[in-house]
Parts: sequence; C-alpha cells; structure tokens
Amino acid sequence: MRHEIIIVGGGAGGLELAARLGRALGRNEGPRRVLLIDRTIFHLWKPSLHEVAAGSLDSHQEGLAYPLLARRNHFSFAFGDLEGLNAAEKRLSLAEVRDDDGRVLIPPRTLAYDRLVLAMGSGSNLFNTPGAAEHAHLLEDVADAEAFNRRLTGAFLASAYAPGQRLDIAIVGAGATGVELSTELIEGHRALSAGLGAHQKFDLGVTVVEAGPRILGGLPETVAAKAAQELERRGVTLAVDARVEQVAADGLQTSRGWIRSDLTVWAAGVLASPRNRDFGLETGRLNQFLTDDRLRTSAPDVYAMGDCAQTPHGAGFVPARAQAAAQQARYLARALLKADDPGPYVYRDRGSLVSLGREGGVGSLMGGLVGPNFLIEGWLARQAYMGLHLDHYRAVIGLRRTALLALSRLLMRRVSGRLKLH
Repeated sequence: MRHEIIIVGGGAGGLELAARLGRALGRNEGPRRVLLIDRTIFHLWKPSLHEVAAGSLDSHQEGLAYPLLARRNHFSFAFGDLEGLNAAEKRLSLAEVRDDDGRVLIPPRTLAYDRLVLAMGSGSNLFNTPGAAEHAHLLEDVADAEAFNRRLTGAFLASAYAPGQRLDIAIVGAGATGVELSTELIEGHRALSAGLGAHQKFDLGVTVVEAGPRILGGLPETVAAKAAQELERRGVTLAVDARVEQVAADGLQTSRGWIRSDLTVWAAGVLASPRNRDFGLETGRLNQFLTDDRLRTSAPDVYAMGDCAQTPHGAGFVPARAQAAAQQARYLARALLKADDPGPYVYRDRGSLVSLGREGGVGSLMGGLVGPNFLIEGWLARQAYMGLHLDHYRAVIGLRRTALLALSRLLMRRVSGRLKLH
C-alpha cells in the first residue's frame, strides 16, 4: 500500500502535522493521502507525563485515541513500530505486533510512501551512569509514568502504615520535567496526609539533583531563581553542581556525596533511539536525524521534526521543546501541500513556562521579542501554562471538545480529589 505522506510518530508535533494535513485535504482526500503511524494506541501530551507519574492526572481520562483523532481530522492511522527504512525505494517496514502472551496480533508490514516525516521523539540520556538503567525510573512515555505511579502509590501506603517512616525521592535532572515533578509530589503528599490519621502521617523528602550550577539551565536566570526560591519554600532540596556517579537501590552517589533515595526518577538529558542510526540517514551525536533548515534529512523526500531531529538554529540547534515541534508541524503542513518553496524554517522562541503545581508557576513570555526579563509568576503563570496544554488539544480536537475536556478534568478533580491512588 502506498500513501502520499506518511508520518511516523504521534507525539505533539507528528499528531499536529497529521491533523493539519488531514483537515486541509478534507474528508475524501485526507484519509487516502495521509497516514500517521505510532506504536501506542492513544495520545497524551508529553509535558503532562509528570502529572501521571505523581498521580494527579488520569492518563485514561486525558488520553485521546488515535483512530478517533484520525476520523475527526481526516487522516489514516496505523498501529506499529518502525523497524526498517529503504529510502532509495521509498519503503518502510513495521515490526510485528504481539500481545502480552507472545501471540502475533499483526504480522510485519511494508508500506510505500512519496514523502516521509520522522517524528519519533527522543528518550532520556543516562550518560552511561552505573546503576541508572537498573534502579532509576524513566518518564519517556505513558507506560513509564504509570509504572512509577504504581511504585509511588505503594510507597505512600507502606509509609503511612509504618509509623515514623520517612520516604525519600530523588529526581535526577532539574529541567522542566524534574522541577514540575517535584512540586506535584509535594502537593500529592500533602493531599494524602490531609486524609490520614495522626498516627499514619509520614515525612516526604524530595531532592532534585542537577549536574549544572543551577536548575532550569535552558531558561532565563530570573525564571530559574524564582523557581528555586519557590521549590525551597515548599521543602524541596536542591542539589546543584552534583554530578551523579552511580545509582543504587537506596540512593545516589554524586560528586558532592551520598543522597539517600527510596525511589529515583531520571529526568536528565535527551537521547534519541540508537535504532535511528540503522535507517541509512545521517545522525548526530545524540542519535538525532541531521536536517537542513527545511527539515530535510540526508535522503530525498524524508523529513524529520521534533526531538528526533537535529535542526540548525543560529550557532546551535533547535531546542527539544514542545513549542518547537508545534512550529515545525505548522511549517511542514505548508511545505508538504504547496508546490513552491516556503523558505527555510525559523524557530521562534515564544518564552518558557514551568508549572509549580496547583498554586502557580513561573516563566518568561515571548522570548527575545520582549527580552528575557519579562517575567510572570504565580496564578498568571499557571493559567498561561494551562493555556499551552489546552492549545495543543485545540489543534487536534477543536475548541468545543477542548473546552469539554478541560471541564471534565476540573469536575473529576473536584469529585475524586487531586491524588489518584489506583
């Protein structure tokens, strides 16, 4: 089977691109010409994974099924994992799909394309740290977040029924994910403690470990300073200039000493899949596909976008951020549908926002357009952060359904509480 445009990867960028192309082509042309492939059956905005991990967001309520999204946005969807690519023949192969018992559900498939967009995202960079793969939890997808939440729920309950016990959690990496997860954990513990008897209360220690000199290294210093002040006010311990040398079951050995930890989350670094090197395309140091300023890879009619792409930007490269993926989706939607050259893709920094739990957030808006010192914080920053989340869903399910989703989320939180103990 041949499709004019195949998109591999249904993350924020890949899904938005498929939705934009499908709606532009219409109900009759879109499903025939545009195919989205993903190895999961439903979509969740990746910046929300820390909420799933902490138990403040139900992935089954928030997730959107790809087949339903395909029908509403006029593209086709296929469940599968990219296994091989023959760029010369414009063919790709998908691995077989098995169930939990090992039975083959879907045999291997080969698909032909006219143009291919790779949007598979990236994972965590463990930097070859001893013990990290064995003892640290990752937050690369919904399955990772749910697995950590199960461990967290068990640890919370065990601590509540062991008087005097303290639960220590270490988060490696002080980027947005690490910082946001720390506040969600603190607020989740506070919500749980409010419903426990005095003899069941336990202490929670959350430590954020960062190899660099400060947290939120990719954001303006004013944002990082405000965030650090707020985290410390809530009781989060910040260990900066602390390079992790080894991860053990009961803690971390860092360049600044030992940090005790019952649960460890690794949220540091970006590293694309090593399999990317096997597809016959030029890749960079982090296994990302090298592209030019039009998002074209080293093979004709093969594009790459989002975290799996290394795209030039000034003296460096486009950062691995959700806003970059959304911008690239808009660019490629124009480029793939127009016969004329749309010109080079230009990344525009619209600012950075970090959620600090239910109470607020901190961030800078519009990036270089108004200067890095244009700071917002508290309730206003929190609302702006929620707006980014809802804007993504608006792009794939429309304004009315996004409003219903937001209302449903609010009502469920009012009825069932902030913390989900499944």
